[in-house]
Amino acid sequence: MELWYTEKQTPHHGITSKVKKSLHTEQTEFQQLDVLETIQFGKMLVLDGMVMTTDVDEFVYHEMITHIAMNTHPNPKQVLVIGGGDGGAIREVLRYDSVERAVLAEIDGKVVEASKKYFPQIAAGLTDPRVEIQVVDGIQYVKENKNRFDVILVDSTEPVGPAVGLFEKSFYQSIAESLNEDGIMVAQTESPWFNRDLISRVFQDISSLFPITRLYTASIPTYPSGLWSFTVGSKKYDPLQVEETNLKSFDTRYYHPGLHKSVFQLPRFVQELLISKEE
Repeated sequence: MELWYTEKQTPHHGITSKVKKSLHTEQTEFQQLDVLETIQFGKMLVLDGMVMTTDVDEFVYHEMITHIAMNTHPNPKQVLVIGGGDGGAIREVLRYDSVERAVLAEIDGKVVEASKKYFPQIAAGLTDPRVEIQVVDGIQYVKENKNRFDVILVDSTEPVGPAVGLFEKSFYQSIAESLNEDGIMVAQTESPWFNRDLISRVFQDISSLFPITRLYTASIPTYPSGLWSFTVGSKKYDPLQVEETNLKSFDTRYYHPGLHKSVFQLPRFVQELLISKEE
């Protein structure tokens, strides 16, 4: 008998992967958490039926949500990751010697526990002495911490369940207040194929709060449509104005200094999502 896992990414489209076995399943306080061992993508973390990360392609998402902002800010010392309980964004943040403190604000501690057990290569940085793990609601955390961070990364799940509030303008306002005067934020903002209205709305919301707002994309095969977007809000530093010679290079597998500006070259159908409907 063959066992397959299918994620229904929209009411009319999904992806499916052949599964060797189920490694873990539990209903946490917030969501259904599963870890599967698949043939194509290795171990797969699934929350509420949605693929969060896999052994094979995790490096794309974690590098791309992290290095654009971290390599744009000239001296990121205090960094906050909201969500991201698997630890992948934290792992990438810690590549920067300037980082003195990296806070992980994850609402579901069970995600952190499962990631440490089943995805040690992703969660490796969570034991670093610079890392502070807060099992809290990220929305509340930024409200309570003003003018504290140089970089904030919003590593959220899709906008359902406990993550809905992470796509609201009031949340981005709190992030702006939680950043220092030259701070920069990045949020994952879903698929240009399947989440057009969300991307348009979030881009306009962040544009109203930050003088510099940019959208970039990356190719992530296990995420809906395979094309994924990220939105930057910056108070001072423009990722398109950074000199390539000043960009730090690491032993990464997707991101590199030569790619830094090119990811902002968007297909026209994505560019159209960023035009205000009032224009």
